Amino acid sequence: MNLPPLIQSFVLHFGEMGSHWGINRTVGQIYALLYVSDRPLNADDIVEAIGCSRSNTSMALKELQAWRLVKLQHLPGDRREYFSTPEDVWAIFKTLAEERQKREVEPTLTMLRGAIMETPSGEAERHAQARMNEMYQLIELVTKWFADIRDMDVETLEKLMKLGSQVGKVLQFTHSLGRLAGRDSGKED
Repeated sequence: MNLPPLIQSFVLHFGEMGSHWGINRTVGQIYALLYVSDRPLNADDIVEAIGCSRSNTSMALKELQAWRLVKLQHLPGDRREYFSTPEDVWAIFKTLAEERQKREVEPTLTMLRGAIMETPSGEAERHAQARMNEMYQLIELVTKWFADIRDMDVETLEKLMKLGSQVGKVLQFTHSLGRLAGRDSGKED
């Protein structure tokens, strides 16, 4: 690699983490390089910096475009294609989450919906179907929650995330108030 030590460390780490995230090493490295770059890079710049083949670079850039994680642009007087990542890290996070939902969550929900609609042939299938339904309900709940989160502005989302476990305490408090109000009016839980 032909990179300063700090950048090289970041790029190598993203390459190694790529396999844990379901992408290959080169895709992870190229994304990391583009993310920290102070200017858009063309394929030749990337090949020189990372030391991978031109064909591997082209395939990785196509994959990153399919994930909507890089922007393609042209510079005046230059016919080459240049790539960069969005500047807003929250936009990157939301895009990545949307793409993962589309590629991983939605097919799973579709499969589970179909399995739940089947008529079970015996006790083992009834048990399996009940478990699949539990999974389906949880994934649906998380999917709806994510849709709400995705629509929040960044400032509200940051505040929510900083609350952390405090959200649970607020919910417990409101639940306790509701129970008290129910007892005061003669209602039982």
